[in-house]
Amino acid sequence: MSESLDPSSYRELLRGFLKEDLGDGDITTETVVPAGLRARGELIAKAPLVLAGLDPFLEVFRLLDPSATAEIARKDGEELCPGESPARVRGLARALLSGERVALNLLQRLSGVATLTRRFVREVAGTGAQILDTRKTTPGLRALEKHAVRVGGGRNHRKDLAEAVLIKENHIRLAGGVSQALHAAQPAKDRAAWIEIEVTNFDELHEALEHGPDVILLDNMSPALVRQAVERVRRAEDSRRIRIEASGGITLGNVREFAEAGVDWISVGALTHSAPAVDLSFEIEPQ
Repeated sequence: MSESLDPSSYRELLRGFLKEDLGDGDITTETVVPAGLRARGELIAKAPLVLAGLDPFLEVFRLLDPSATAEIARKDGEELCPGESPARVRGLARALLSGERVALNLLQRLSGVATLTRRFVREVAGTGAQILDTRKTTPGLRALEKHAVRVGGGRNHRKDLAEAVLIKENHIRLAGGVSQALHAAQPAKDRAAWIEIEVTNFDELHEALEHGPDVILLDNMSPALVRQAVERVRRAEDSRRIRIEASGGITLGNVREFAEAGVDWISVGALTHSAPAVDLSFEIEPQ
């Protein structure tokens, strides 16, 4: 499952990362390594992982050395075993050394997101439920982290607040209730991809069903309560068009229970806010 990214969507981001790391210059590399020396860097997986973010990884070195070239053996979305090399980079030794940390930090982060997503996706295989991310992303890295979710086999929820209406607990409280919030949201139908409301109990669920939202989010309910809620929604008139999402307290240990309860979507904030970085190394030697 491979998907490319447009470099223009992240090039300026990478420049900012490099500026942060380089400061006034890589004093160690500029002192120790000859200016014209060329080198080869080999990317190596040190643990099982799903690769994500290879294009931005390579772009870091191109920004520092426009003459840098890459030999690419694997793609985003592919699984790597320890010892496998998805890519090699050739270029100025100074560029490879100075860009190594930024490139690796980003690749390890994004591959961690993809690897965790793949684990969740496998847990729900065969149920019909889809694993979704949330907006609980690292500021500035949302597009890249959501890319990592996709190549891991997951689906993206809203990319930003403008894409869809998602009425949550605080919105309901401030609007004066479920009905008031859904009624107020109707004018946004023409510009929103969907209208969704979060419910935490069956009273709110029944009230939401009277207004026919596109999606109902069952928040922090147990798998048993989710199953009951799904049955009630499916019994409601014309409810087959309503998607049902479960969220809150979802782990690798219980995600299949939620999937088997009959929901369409399972959103997991941990995909992006708690994914551990995977272990990759970049070994550089003279060319």
